[in-house]
Amino acid sequence: MVSNLLDLSANPATKEAIVKDAQALVESELANKSGISAGAVKLAYKAVTSFAPGYYVETLNILVPSMLEALQPFWSDFQTSGGGSFGDYLAKRQDEVTPALLKITDDMAGASEKAVVVKAYNTVRGGASKHIEAALPALGGLVEKYAA
Repeated sequence: MVSNLLDLSANPATKEAIVKDAQALVESELANKSGISAGAVKLAYKAVTSFAPGYYVETLNILVPSMLEALQPFWSDFQTSGGGSFGDYLAKRQDEVTPALLKITDDMAGASEKAVVVKAYNTVRGGASKHIEAALPALGGLVEKYAA
């Protein structure tokens, strides 16, 4: 089992596989959402993928190492605490994990020069916490798949 999650992104083939799985995770989470806030998230996703072709995958390539780094302290604690799945562990600590992950996307949005991306992000940022929290079990499973 990998002790340092950043080691996963050091291998180009593994990083590429994680990026593809992360993209599938996002698309699956979007497909399973309904309601007004889900409509806003789906619209923002469509805006980014339509008006900034390639930007989404490029962004995932940047996000993966940053997210692995943000998840590292949780991974270390999970390994020493033993038992269960990493997804369950993350869900139980959503009050700590969610802000750590949102800081990454907030920083990226703040540095982006693509107005359509910033506008789309700002549109959904208010409800982002609940969407991240809902995805934590799947995110933990994705990490565990590659770290095991």
